[in-house]
Amino acid sequence: MKPIVCALLLLVSTVIRSRISLQLEIVALRHQLAVYQRTAKRPQIGSGDRILWSWLSRHWSGWRSALVFVQTGTVIAWQRKRFRDHWANLSNHGRPGRPSVSEEIKALIRKMSVANVGWGSPRIVGELRKLGIDIAKSTVEKYRVRSRKPSSPTWKAFLNNHIRDLVSIDFFVVPTVRNKVLFVLVVLAHHRRRVVHFNVTEHPTAQWTGQQIIEAFPWDTAPKYLLRDRDCIYGGQFQKRVQSMGIEDVLSAPRSPWQNAFVERVIGSIRRDCLDHVVVLNDRHLKRILTNYFNYYHHWRTHLSLGMDSPESRSVQSPDLGKVVQFPEVGGLHHHYERLAA
Repeated sequence: MKPIVCALLLLVSTVIRSRISLQLEIVALRHQLAVYQRTAKRPQIGSGDRILWSWLSRHWSGWRSALVFVQTGTVIAWQRKRFRDHWANLSNHGRPGRPSVSEEIKALIRKMSVANVGWGSPRIVGELRKLGIDIAKSTVEKYRVRSRKPSSPTWKAFLNNHIRDLVSIDFFVVPTVRNKVLFVLVVLAHHRRRVVHFNVTEHPTAQWTGQQIIEAFPWDTAPKYLLRDRDCIYGGQFQKRVQSMGIEDVLSAPRSPWQNAFVERVIGSIRRDCLDHVVVLNDRHLKRILTNYFNYYHHWRTHLSLGMDSPESRSVQSPDLGKVVQFPEVGGLHHHYERLAA
């Protein structure tokens, strides 16, 4: 009895439905039958089958009831894929967003990263800009050779670059091969991050320190402010020398090296870039090493705070000047790059 009732209901629904809907259902059923006839076990669906059912899903509301050989979600996925492929083909006809990087520049990025282990991507970007190669930091990240050693952390200047009358001083110690301790005084001008004077001694005194300030600023070149900490080495004789030159002392708070961050940063760079990689023999040897390093520091080393420029500003070399040539600095610890004609 039940099959007869079902058949009568189907007959009634067929009569009620429109002729167009009935014809579409016939087409759908015949198509599925053809798919099953051409395959033995599992129906193999081609691109034409997908296009047909994608079209039926958009123009016929009763397509779900006639679909048998795949699930309805599969047809919806086909339609979405057709939509993505359509707009992907349209977008591919336009111009690419970023120009390709030549093999020569890729090789140069790898060469720089291998030769300068302590350089991060911003340093390489700055060096490439000085060679007339304007390239994004993400591109350098993609092609540089990664080192097992961690790169030096970046830093931000907390004072503006237009401060021309502010100078910082500080001491740091360096052990020698004979277990002696040498004291190095660094005098740093905040503008352009230049080390205007340094000296080495085994026995620092207030008188010796005051004399270094006179040697650092002869004639009328003394700055207006001198930033320092509260170490006892800056005693009465030092303060008298500074006041006689018309310099105003600015003292940092106790145990607050961050208030003298510029010179602390320079001392850290000296250690990381140079002194951590050598064994100091005596004071003359240390002076020679620091002289070579400061020559590299002032003329070739790029700085984040200076817009990827060096303290002694470097001109940008255009690619038509020649090939990029590598020159060793500080005994091969670092390198600088210039374009030279062949």
